[in-house]
Amino acid sequence: MTSLAKTPLPLNAACACVLADGRRLTITASRRPRANRADVKCTVPGAPAMAERMQQVVRLARHTEPFLDSRDQVVLSMDFSPDAGQREWELAAVLADRMVRGLRPVPADAPLTAQGWSDRWHLGQVSDALVDGVVIGHLGALDGHADLASAVSGVRTWFPLHSGGINDALAWVEVSVFAIDADADAGANASEEDTITAPELDLAAQQDVRQALAGARHFDGHGLGRWRTVVRFGQPRFQGGSYQLALVMADRLARGREFVPRGRLIATGTSSAWHAGVVESVAGREPKLALIATTAGPGDRVLLPAEWETSLPPGFAVRLREKGASVACIDRIGMI
Repeated sequence: MTSLAKTPLPLNAACACVLADGRRLTITASRRPRANRADVKCTVPGAPAMAERMQQVVRLARHTEPFLDSRDQVVLSMDFSPDAGQREWELAAVLADRMVRGLRPVPADAPLTAQGWSDRWHLGQVSDALVDGVVIGHLGALDGHADLASAVSGVRTWFPLHSGGINDALAWVEVSVFAIDADADAGANASEEDTITAPELDLAAQQDVRQALAGARHFDGHGLGRWRTVVRFGQPRFQGGSYQLALVMADRLARGREFVPRGRLIATGTSSAWHAGVVESVAGREPKLALIATTAGPGDRVLLPAEWETSLPPGFAVRLREKGASVACIDRIGMI
């Protein structure tokens, strides 16, 4: 792969897609200095929800790229809005984004034609995919490379999601990390937070996720500048920060910094000082403990804030042990 620093970058690139109904859709990507704007901006005529989906697809697909350069903003647009259920355009959006950033050549004659979709873009995998008539199963195949999914470490952890009522449940957070060589990366001057994306969340929640992980990695001492990270939630609509301990532990497990439990890791806790590794209490202790007590199973490891230890319900730890689970109340990560 040619270094971005040595390759003249195009200002515009386009990729076409033939939809299932026979219409030909064109996605155009343009590049401009970021200037504190979002890294990706998408527009679809009369379909803001589809524009949001296109932004998510592009950000997720960037996860396994060999370079990270956040200095430019890429603006993607469709020439018309496809039907809501159509997803064949997703691969075309990914390739247009890559071409305008110099990661793929721009055809000199006719626009590239591609179609395909995926629920696993962060692994570089694609379904029902054709690129100029050639069938591919993953993005690495475009360059004759191995499936990069094998280079991605992904871990899920669970946290109690309490809203009061029948919707209380254990929700999962998944952290997928891809190792990068920061010294060889064209965006080596990017901050740690720039390497972390959670595209399904709103901007405020994304920033909270980035700050928590960047802070915890600072405490880790071995995490900064080495990973590109995608964070996904099973339920992306929630409030509060009680998921943060589960998030940090998923990241540590994915990076090989913790022992993997036999079952699930269930955790709740937050921190105002993740850079110091501190774990603090969260609201809703009683209903969250009740939920954990009923849903924990064999092999599960439960992590709670140390401040909860003296207030655990009588027999709480015993009941978990009878189920084959374990519990620990901690005031600091890395001490488990």
